[in-house]
Amino acid sequence: MRRVKLDRIDRRILRDLQSDGRMTNVELARRAGISAPPCLRRVRALEEAGVIRGYFANVNPEALGFGVTVFAQVGLASQSEPDLKRFEELVNSWPMVRECNMLAGETDFLLKIVAENWDDYQRFLTSKLTATPNVSHVKSALAIRSSKMLPGVPIEEPDGDDEDDEDVDHGEAHGPGDDFDDLEEE
Repeated sequence: MRRVKLDRIDRRILRDLQSDGRMTNVELARRAGISAPPCLRRVRALEEAGVIRGYFANVNPEALGFGVTVFAQVGLASQSEPDLKRFEELVNSWPMVRECNMLAGETDFLLKIVAENWDDYQRFLTSKLTATPNVSHVKSALAIRSSKMLPGVPIEEPDGDDEDDEDVDHGEAHGPGDDFDDLEEE
């Protein structure tokens, strides 16, 4: 994916949506300093450009009975592209694995796994993960607590005026209704 140039308003929209994905379009527009219709067009353009990939709820794992989080460092016997893809496809079928990152270096993959308890994780480890063809070793690290968990990436306000820097098509053909702040998002 090519890097998209964003103006000050795009960055403000992204920062606000990243911290509260349920914010109304009217509130988002107010914070960005524009009216609601062009704000909605900008959000849709950011979605279509792949900058905004989706929206989700931040669910408390412990409230649903998942009291253990484990980071598993997985080494494979073969790192050929077909073997890497097969492993990634298998990992995608395991609901307990919440994140999978391929790494450079001694470890091939880092998995974030949630389980109800340590025994639940051990069953997963022995019956699925280490039983997987091509897995040569697994090192498990039990998370004691999480002190920081932020979604997305840091979005900074650019220095100076970058209004001429736009690559995202905001669809901002100005016309009737663009100045009405009381329009809600669809």
